[in-house]
Amino acid sequence: MRSILPGLLLFTTAVFIFDSTSALALKNDGFNGQAKSCHKSNPADTSKRRALLAEILNLLDNDLTHNGPVSYRDQTFKDWLNRTGELPPDFDKMPSIPYLPDPLVSDEGGRNIPVTNEQQWNEKRAWMKEALQYYITGTFPAAPQNLQSKIISEKKVGEVTIRQVELSFGPGNKAKIVAELMIPPGEGPFPVFMTQWNHFNWAMIAVRRGYIGCRYSGADAKDDTENYGEIWNGEYDFTRLMRRAFGASRVIDYLFTLPVVNQKQIGITGHSRNGKQSLWAAAFDERIAAIITSSGGSGAEVPWRYSRHKYGCEDIGLLSAAQPAWLHPRLRFFIGRENKLPVDQNLFMALVAPRGLMLSSSIRESDGNPWGIEMAYENAKKVYEFLGNSNHLAVRLRDGRHGLSSRDIEDYVDFFDYCFGRSSRKPENRLFYQYSFEKWKQLSKENVNPLNYPVAIAGHLLKDDKGKDIRSTQDWEKKRNKIQQQISWLLGDTPPGITNNGPLNFQIAGESNGEDNFGNMIPRPGPSAEMGRLPIAPGAPIPGFGEGLYGYLYYPKTQEEKIKQGTVQLPAIIFLHQYDYSQGFFDNQGFDHSKLPFLKKLTAMGYAVFLYDMIGFGNRIEEGTDFYSRYPHWSKMGKMVTDLRSAVDALSHLNFIDSSKISVMGYSLGGTIGLYGAALDKRVSQVISVSGFTPMRTDTPDKGTEGTRAYSHLHGLLPRLGFFAGNENRIPVDYDEILAAIAPRRVLIIAPAMDEDADADDTRNCVKDAEKIYNLYGKKQHLQLYSPRDYNRFSFSMQDRVIEWLQEKP
Repeated sequence: MRSILPGLLLFTTAVFIFDSTSALALKNDGFNGQAKSCHKSNPADTSKRRALLAEILNLLDNDLTHNGPVSYRDQTFKDWLNRTGELPPDFDKMPSIPYLPDPLVSDEGGRNIPVTNEQQWNEKRAWMKEALQYYITGTFPAAPQNLQSKIISEKKVGEVTIRQVELSFGPGNKAKIVAELMIPPGEGPFPVFMTQWNHFNWAMIAVRRGYIGCRYSGADAKDDTENYGEIWNGEYDFTRLMRRAFGASRVIDYLFTLPVVNQKQIGITGHSRNGKQSLWAAAFDERIAAIITSSGGSGAEVPWRYSRHKYGCEDIGLLSAAQPAWLHPRLRFFIGRENKLPVDQNLFMALVAPRGLMLSSSIRESDGNPWGIEMAYENAKKVYEFLGNSNHLAVRLRDGRHGLSSRDIEDYVDFFDYCFGRSSRKPENRLFYQYSFEKWKQLSKENVNPLNYPVAIAGHLLKDDKGKDIRSTQDWEKKRNKIQQQISWLLGDTPPGITNNGPLNFQIAGESNGEDNFGNMIPRPGPSAEMGRLPIAPGAPIPGFGEGLYGYLYYPKTQEEKIKQGTVQLPAIIFLHQYDYSQGFFDNQGFDHSKLPFLKKLTAMGYAVFLYDMIGFGNRIEEGTDFYSRYPHWSKMGKMVTDLRSAVDALSHLNFIDSSKISVMGYSLGGTIGLYGAALDKRVSQVISVSGFTPMRTDTPDKGTEGTRAYSHLHGLLPRLGFFAGNENRIPVDYDEILAAIAPRRVLIIAPAMDEDADADDTRNCVKDAEKIYNLYGKKQHLQLYSPRDYNRFSFSMQDRVIEWLQEKP
């Protein structure tokens, strides 16, 4: 695709900041047309949309209004709904976009028109700007023409001039913002390092590097933008973060009046919530030449599609309730339906292109998702390549928690220097998730023709490979062996290995210091008065479990003495986590993400609960990076199943665990691994899978889900499955067979009816098919399906259902 950069540069020099009213000239089949058909009042479907609203309200947490109101006129989301009368869109009229929206496609999900020239790109930019305001930031005024400045103070600190300026603008010049400039000695013009009021130390570093340090009062520590909502009440509905971004642009208005400022070298950065507003400011103000979003999390470098519950991030529901003032209330309509959201964070990034953009975070950020950040980076890279300036896009993933140090800020200044032509030092752009299906095919040199596999026939479970009816459990056992072979093929070729029986007793395991290699970088649930914690970790003479793996066994404290003596036999549960890339097995977000109370309930019931990070997650991120160069014919999911077997090995040999009562429970990815593991390991006594699957053979692109490509192309879990993309009905094994292979052991499937990754009817039919095998054993009641009217999460009510199921007598 040819570069359109020269034409774009002419375009960007003519437009300083987007006027939210300019997009009204778009054609009716653009954003406005979509909004009109899906969001505006339509008496014919009002009752349907009111029912949707009631359903959404039932799923949301209450607003923490002490953190700010939803708007100047509304304290809560419900207040906003009552005042505006807004209803959620008719989602059935909206296309499903399960992957990140493509910034180089217009009318995505409809006509899917590729963007190939400058005119189309400019039209798409205008669409993105309006759509992002509509769904996320709220609308904001055009650049005011009455900006006034007043110097509050000016002094010298050594050779540096520190000047505080109050700017006023807008109706009656009521809107104000304070900027503090730290001007190095010399005539200039100097580049500018912009940041928020609380990042004074950042600006100090930049001054030493020859920048004008500029901080402005658009932060929690000092916020002069809060009353913008009142000043422009009834005209614009910009959120708190967008008000602060708007204020940043007014500071740039002032900077442009100063001869000492290099107008072409203004960079902006901020941390956490300030990272969000920095990205938004740069997306809408093209005078910003470079931007670094630093640990901004959801709403910044992590897209909403990859901030969902299953990723352990601050999802739409959590963040909008915890910080009601940050995001436009309209975004809440898409809780659990992120695939229907026409926009995402990557479109802010696309608007920054071809200017400098660095996505910076920690791989173990509690509110982050390093995999999701890399997906956003790869998506944005297409735009930068299209515009001919890919060198100005960077990703910087550090280790550690949320906080920063001076070394990080020095790197940020390095990036600005590179973008401004002050240095030739390119960003490293180290990636931790480098998998692609095409790369794997080159590594493995595998090639599978899906047409060599038969089309699966409905109702085939009770037929053997010769088409004869299966009428006995003995006949079924023969077929199960073949199903297990197919599962093993899909999981890849497991290399020969050695069994580790684990620490055997409490005393040996208790000598471990836990994750001493990682310190306390990842918070883990600690012991309490009611719940004990036993680290199971490697280190001579301690064997840990598996191949040098770390885990924690939680147990009822009331049984501790008997556990130490080995005179009690506790049932055990292995809990497998979701796609929580940064934190692994413990999502500590709070709200409806919290699983600590559930963990305590399980131990109070007398269970020992074992948790560990799966490969590629938490403390094992780096282990997963080069997995396929080391094991090209295996799979990450195969390794996960092997590690689950190792966990069963270790628990089976602990002298206080009842080896006949080892259950596996998992949410999302964990629910998937639990089913595969139980199908291949009869020592697993029962399984609980929450949002763990949708049948693969019917998970076709027309369903609006990520499909089987989520395993083979997106997360790199089952590469061989990728050969069947477009031929899903020929996949050699599916979940009806996997469930049937577990029979007659107990299985609880929790499949929320609103799960955007699954088809509820397909899942129900799949379980119904597997019931036929349970009937052979006379154990139909051992396979249960619970399908609440909820979305993909492990809610408190679902946790209660698990407790009830565990208490039921088999």
